[in-house]
Amino acid sequence: MQLSSKQNEYIVNATHRWNIKSGAVRSGKSYVDTAFVVPFRIRERAGKPGLNVILGVSKESIERNVLQPMREIYTDALIGTINSRNVARICGEDVYCLGAEKISQVAKIQGSSIKYCYGDEIAKWNKEVFQMLKSRLDKPYSCFDGSCNPEHPTHWLKEFLDNEELDIYLQRYTIFDNPFLDPDFVEQLCKEYEGTIYYDRLILGLWKRAEGAIYKRFADNPEAFRCEVVDQIETDAEIKQFRKEDIVSIEIGIDFGGNQSGHSFVARGYTDDYWEVIVLKSKRIKAADENEDIDSNRLNELFCEFVREVLEKYAVIIKHGDYVEYCNVESVFWDNAETVLGNSIRNVVEKEFPWIAVKQAKKKAITDRIRCTVKLMGAGRFFITSDCQSLKIALSEAVWNKDVKDKDERLDDGSTDIDSLDAFEYTIERDMKYLIQEVGNV
Repeated sequence: MQLSSKQNEYIVNATHRWNIKSGAVRSGKSYVDTAFVVPFRIRERAGKPGLNVILGVSKESIERNVLQPMREIYTDALIGTINSRNVARICGEDVYCLGAEKISQVAKIQGSSIKYCYGDEIAKWNKEVFQMLKSRLDKPYSCFDGSCNPEHPTHWLKEFLDNEELDIYLQRYTIFDNPFLDPDFVEQLCKEYEGTIYYDRLILGLWKRAEGAIYKRFADNPEAFRCEVVDQIETDAEIKQFRKEDIVSIEIGIDFGGNQSGHSFVARGYTDDYWEVIVLKSKRIKAADENEDIDSNRLNELFCEFVREVLEKYAVIIKHGDYVEYCNVESVFWDNAETVLGNSIRNVVEKEFPWIAVKQAKKKAITDRIRCTVKLMGAGRFFITSDCQSLKIALSEAVWNKDVKDKDERLDDGSTDIDSLDAFEYTIERDMKYLIQEVGNV
């Protein structure tokens, strides 16, 4: 087991009630815990009164971020799986493994004394869970180890860490503290987050406020992301070109807005293996543009017209006699906040385009969707055609809400086109773990 000097420093100095590592992704924060700290703490307290607990955002994230890495080192003979009682057998001891995103998830240990707790992704927890935990570490030998990525500087966890009266050992990491990372990987990751709030937080490990343009790299030079979809690649083309037949999995997102915002449609394609994301076409419709209210029938007409335009220009077409097959247009994802409009769209798509699946959008966390898009842009894997004027404007004008102090929030006051951003994000949110593997990882 090879550890960095930073990780060894933690092992030597983490002798406090609260021992927390804060900093960059892939910096080695979690590895030292799974490789040494967690098994050592559990064995050290074996047989003593109190519960052992691992808290994470969810049981799934605990398995992915904590148990599986431990199992790879110590085998499943020592590291068990989480059973129906939320208990895993680890190093001969029962350990409760609970999600900390909601206070209701940890009701089973309320009132219990905790001798050891490990915390994964602490900054994403429900604050009340952390408050409850503080009163449960009530043994003379009780202690806590945990790690987190930084958030905004007024986050409740940052306030706790800054309290000098508490028995806290805080160790800060940058990505450069991990000597075992491939230098090319580090260089690429730095480029991907360059110029964004994520560089400060996830590369330098700083608690920084989200301010200014969200997609700064795009806003500074939209032309750098422009592409064309063609039948044959031109060797001397001035902008990036994709062959139509190389585009797979064309999907369309719909965001329903009111009369003051608007309805937005965005079509997106991938190249093979989710490598490049190509926004093919976008359209935003407002009542003012139509000179009338947009009822569900009119919206259906406009959407079907949009789909036909996407099929005509970007779909791979195979003719079987009189039958035409559109090979790569697969799904429509609609804003699940508007059930009536969504069901109406589903009905008309099933009638007009029966091979296209119509599904509700997942509407995953906006900050995760933003981070995925930012990283795709930084990695040179995001492209947009000239048929995407509405999304181009939306990406260029999107800013953080400077008036919100306690969380990261995209400004949504009608001054920018949030609808087009949402519509695009609905087409990639299900695939984020494939597009950007680091999303959600500490």
